[in-house]
Formats: sequence, structure tokens, C-alpha cells
Amino acid sequence: MGSQRSESATLATGLVRPAAPGPAYDGPMSDFIRVDFSRPIPLFPLPDTVLLPHAVQPLHIFEPRYRQMVRHSLKGSRQIAMACFVPCDFRDYVDESPPLRPVVCVGQILQHQTLPDGRHNILLHGVCRARIDELIEPDEEHAYRQGQLAPIETEEALEHDLPEIREQLRDLLTNPRLRRMRAAKDVSEWFDREDVSTPALLELIGSVLLSDCELKYRLLSEPSVSRRAELIRAELAHLDRVVGLADRQDHRAWPKGMSWN
Repeated sequence: MGSQRSESATLATGLVRPAAPGPAYDGPMSDFIRVDFSRPIPLFPLPDTVLLPHAVQPLHIFEPRYRQMVRHSLKGSRQIAMACFVPCDFRDYVDESPPLRPVVCVGQILQHQTLPDGRHNILLHGVCRARIDELIEPDEEHAYRQGQLAPIETEEALEHDLPEIREQLRDLLTNPRLRRMRAAKDVSEWFDREDVSTPALLELIGSVLLSDCELKYRLLSEPSVSRRAELIRAELAHLDRVVGLADRQDHRAWPKGMSWN
């Protein structure tokens, strides 16, 4: 099988890009896209990649079975579900597909480009969380796995808690340490936008600022807005402490300690 990423897709850079503003915000589109959960949805698993609702992900699709998946999707709903592998040693699955984690993100293909050799560049927009109720293995018509999915209902935060959550996150991202991060500056611009709800803001912060895929999967599988906010607050506070330690350390100690690198 080789590298699981090399068989599936690579992250496309410079080929299809999300629309402004910022690196990942698509506007309130998620509120208007409908997903038909009565029909199987194609599953597209990648290691080290987690798509969250409201975020966008550029992908370069080159493996034959997933080229077929994109062609089928473009003729229909233009929806595929980004899935995650169960942590494992891929060398143990030479003759079979590695198992998948139960929670996925249904995505909508916003843009696509078919290359002369049949590969695809696509821009996938995260629409909603879902769980795999039934895994459908490849057959004669579909070279890829599909899933009978069920939506994960979001447990909304209390209305009076949302402004407090938003201000706490703003304070963290605009403090003198974290605001030096370019990504933090981009995210900070979304706080004053009325069309970016606090739940959407949490998704965007998780997508843009968090690099730990295990933490991102926890955010994806968490139905509670309040608990997602707590996970993000804790991670940003930890990052703030790490940056503070790096700032206080003499640069001559960097090889043994912390630096901005």
C-alpha cells in the first residue's frame, strides 16, 4: 500500500484557494446546504487531516478510486465525507483498508478543476458533523468506501454564554504574545463580523490555529459548543504560556530550550 497519504490525495497548494476573508472562512453557507442522509455518502479518509464545519480544505486527488469518487460526486450532490483513520500501523493493512473512526465531516465541493490526466483539484467546504452508522465496502460500481451516515445534533450553548465565550477568545488572541502570530491576526478580524456566529468562530479557530490532529478530531466529535469552546480556550492558553516561556528565555539557551521556531 505504501504511504496512505500518497495513495489518496495531497493538500493542494496554489491550485484552488478559499475565498477571502482569511484562510478558511466561507461565509454562512453551511446554514443553507442540505445533506440527504437517506442515501450513502462517499467516504474520503486521509491521515493527519481533519475537516471541521465552516472550514475549507484544498485537495489534490490522484488515486484512481478517489478520482472516480469525485466524478460521481460532481454528477450528484457534490458532497463527500472527510473521514479519519483509527490510529494504527498502516503496514498491518497491506491487503485491506485501515479502519475508520466513527465521526466524519460532510463536505461540499465548492470548486473543482479536472486536469488533463484525470486528476482533480478540489476545494471542500465543511458542512456538518456526522457519524458512520453503516460502512459500505467497495463494489463493482464504486471503487471507494461509502457510509450510511447520521447527523450529529449540536448541543448549543446558552444564548447568554455566547458573548462571554467570544470575548474570552478575543482576549486570548489579541494579547501581546499571540497576536504576533499571523494566523491569529487573520482570525481576530472575524470577531467583529456579525455574519460569523460564535459556534462558527470556534470551528474556524480550531481549523486555522490548531495543528494537533487528535485535538481537531476531539473538536469534530464533540457535539457541545460549550465543551468545544473549553477545549479551544485551554489550547490557546497553553500556547500563550509556551510563547511566554520562549520570550523569557535567553536566546543563547535556544538549542536546549524553547524558541519561536
